[in-house]
Amino acid sequence: MQTTAFGKSKGLWNTLTEGSWSDAFDGLGISLLLTSNPAIQYTVFDQLKQRLLKQKLDKRDKGSSPEALSAFSAFVLGAASKSVATFLTYPAIRCKVMIQAAEPDDDYDGIKKPRPKSQKTVLGVLYSIWKSEGVLGFFKGLQAQILKTVLSSALLLMIKEKITNTTWVLIVAIRRYLLLTRGRLKSA
Repeated sequence: MQTTAFGKSKGLWNTLTEGSWSDAFDGLGISLLLTSNPAIQYTVFDQLKQRLLKQKLDKRDKGSSPEALSAFSAFVLGAASKSVATFLTYPAIRCKVMIQAAEPDDDYDGIKKPRPKSQKTVLGVLYSIWKSEGVLGFFKGLQAQILKTVLSSALLLMIKEKITNTTWVLIVAIRRYLLLTRGRLKSA
């Protein structure tokens, strides 16, 4: 549906009326596999964040609480974690794009020839990339994908960290205010 000229609803209708149920779910498996990308990203970010905060705490006295990440640190860790997640999942991203872009028919010399169904499956695409491009073929276009996703992800995680820190400060301030107000009411 993402690559059709008809738009989402017409593309879905076209797929359901002219294709099979398996055509309607082409790419679903690879899309489910790609849900691991943000899971990897947030896991790497949290691990890097914990290590950085632990290093900051070790440098300070042991009795104080750890500092929050600076905006710059959160940005750098966000960029690094998205880069790792994108690198690890990029072969699946490339397969998904190739499956989506695969046309049911190829036009060779004006004659329509059916494309083998195996080229629209994950294993078919993996084999095709391996056969024609080798191992590096799985990472063709990685730089563009990283440029596309890293900046937005780094900004998102930087803003998330700042909102989280601000929220905790507000919660503590409101709690103190309520405790002080409650104490004044009891003494009055």
